[in-house]
Amino acid sequence: MSLGRTPAAATRLTLCLIAVPWADLSAQTLAPHQKNGHYLAFRGRPTILVGSGEHYGAVLNPDFDPKAYLDTVARDGLNLTRLFVGTYYERPGAFGIRNNTLAPAAGRALTPWVRSDEPGAGDGGNKFALSRWNDAYFERLQAFVSEAGKRDIVVEVVLFSSYYGDGWPVSPLNAANNVDGIGDVAKERANTLDNGNLLAAQERVVRKIVGSLRDADNIYYEIQNEPWSDHEEAAGFVNGSLLPEDLSRYSVWKNRVDLAAPVSLAWQERIATVVVDEERTLGVGHLIAQNYCSHRYPIRDIDPHVGIMNFHYAWPEAATLNLGRGRVISFDETGFANPMSKTSAPETDAVYRRQAWEFLMAGGGIFSMLDYSFTVGHEDGTFVNEAPGGGGPALRRQLRVLKEFLETFEIPALRPRQDAVIAAPGAFARAIGTDDALGVYLSGDGATKLTLDLAPGVWRFEWIDVKTGEAEASGTLRHAGGPTDIESPTYDRDVALRIARAH
Repeated sequence: MSLGRTPAAATRLTLCLIAVPWADLSAQTLAPHQKNGHYLAFRGRPTILVGSGEHYGAVLNPDFDPKAYLDTVARDGLNLTRLFVGTYYERPGAFGIRNNTLAPAAGRALTPWVRSDEPGAGDGGNKFALSRWNDAYFERLQAFVSEAGKRDIVVEVVLFSSYYGDGWPVSPLNAANNVDGIGDVAKERANTLDNGNLLAAQERVVRKIVGSLRDADNIYYEIQNEPWSDHEEAAGFVNGSLLPEDLSRYSVWKNRVDLAAPVSLAWQERIATVVVDEERTLGVGHLIAQNYCSHRYPIRDIDPHVGIMNFHYAWPEAATLNLGRGRVISFDETGFANPMSKTSAPETDAVYRRQAWEFLMAGGGIFSMLDYSFTVGHEDGTFVNEAPGGGGPALRRQLRVLKEFLETFEIPALRPRQDAVIAAPGAFARAIGTDDALGVYLSGDGATKLTLDLAPGVWRFEWIDVKTGEAEASGTLRHAGGPTDIESPTYDRDVALRIARAH
């Protein structure tokens, strides 16, 4: 297929948007783009979200300086952060993460509920009173989202999470940690419809959060973080502990648990419905994301309320396998590629840089890096951490290069263009483009003689250093049509090409 042809599938995909609940969102509120549902529109502009953010505790950890953090994200040219609301947080030292922003100091967690006068909560503070809202929390939540909006940063608001090992013993929703007798269930039942009096409390806090953020145009909601993980732990699997040869089997097993667990899926559907019903009452609407699985999977059934498909530790196939569903596809969390490595190490940066390029070049619309260099006292993202992931100033600069590279294209017209790559000896190639422009990402080393199938015409090309954003080489190609070779400059690990029809 030549660049001059537009596949009928692209037209069919846009039609998927017509009947969905978010079709009437404000022109300013974050929403799928009307011309291409794989991408977003935000404040009247087509948008690809690229973030490298702290470990989700910016609001619930009162010792963290949110303005300094948001200033760093904006200065680094990124536009996304992810936020847990306080229904789940961690103890210091969980997962071996030093200075974890999601693990406030003992008794310091700021949640939607006030603490009572009764001591004995699992986090070292007083127990919570689920019948009373914490005004200080909601003021901080609203201020954080507002300050993010001033910087054109979108906030993914995560309502619930699986509880892992230490999460349920400190959760306010555990009956051991509140004075209301709510949540006297095992953690495996907490996020199901079979959870006793906990469901009413969950629905109540969802409605309160939705109401408090009703006027924000820069948010979307995720129902639950990693809904498979409680079941995964019960079977003896621990995230990050598997050998490389186990990854394929692990991915399939996790998908089987998540997608074949009707009690979990029914609860997620219920929470999504609560969000939609409350927003309908308020006269507003925001996108809802659902977290399906790690790595990749061709999702069979999608809740009609869901507009963003979230994957963790995603492979490019997570995007390509699901492009036909007409939703935005998100690489929602990175990690465990180089366990416990220094975040400033170039080796680690290279792993996550490649993940970002390959996923977004495969048609993904969101990339969310989990950046462990943000800690209390290092809201400028300069902490050299030991954690199961990466992050840091150098990698954030490289992610900005990717974001700005994609923004040189007409985003609503973008589509994966693997058909345009005939050969890339010695390199892995990912291509995306429009009728008049093509982007190619090469992962290899040395130099690559790239063979492309281009339409007739005059084409201008430029090779981009993906670490710095600087042009490595450029030129003009007068082409009669069909296969043509373009030699890359010598590169280390990866390089990108942008080639566009001259006008």
